[in-house]
Amino acid sequence: MGDDVGVPTKGVLFDWRGTLVNDPDDAWWVRTALERIERRMDDAGVAELVDRLRQARELPSVVSAHARADCAAEQHRAATMLWFSEANLDSALAEALYTLDLDPVAHPFFQDVPETFERLRTLGIKIAIVSDIHFDFRREFALLGIDGLVNAYILSFEHGVQKPDPRIFMLALDHLDLSASEALMVGDRPERDGGAVHAGIRTLLLPQEDGPRRGLRSVLAMLHQT
Repeated sequence: MGDDVGVPTKGVLFDWRGTLVNDPDDAWWVRTALERIERRMDDAGVAELVDRLRQARELPSVVSAHARADCAAEQHRAATMLWFSEANLDSALAEALYTLDLDPVAHPFFQDVPETFERLRTLGIKIAIVSDIHFDFRREFALLGIDGLVNAYILSFEHGVQKPDPRIFMLALDHLDLSASEALMVGDRPERDGGAVHAGIRTLLLPQEDGPRRGLRSVLAMLHQT
């Protein structure tokens, strides 16, 4: 077990959304929020709403508001509600969409997460979750029965710093009591998770995956374990 320069890997830092849990497509979010406020809408209407949301997300004011939105829960809510307002969503639908993100149903874990975490524990490798997020999702790990396998949760809203700032990755290293050379970061977004490189951490970026499994075997392969 180790990397190509002989320093043993003692900890793996995992991103959350898109890496350990699947992020449903935009149409799912809209349909589910509409169902929760008991509002009917055909496929064409859903597609039109999705298009409005996508266009509004690219507005300079919305992009600016989201730049550091995950540094605090109130900042995230303000930025998201601005986005929904720019997309001309009414208050009921906006609130339903925002609240939906607090529900574990919106974050299904990939099937190979538990087995990967169990294998890492067997190998004596520590695990940290490093996420740009505006709420505490620890209970979702508990619901899956894998919370006992996680050594540290570094959630951006609890520390006032978010990716790609190297400080959030350094916080994870501090919590695991490891040096950068002893860790591996696993994520899916170069513009965010790639910030670990600037903290001196080897980084594995996974391609997008919509299937039931995430392909986390590649993590074990990087540790020279199968």
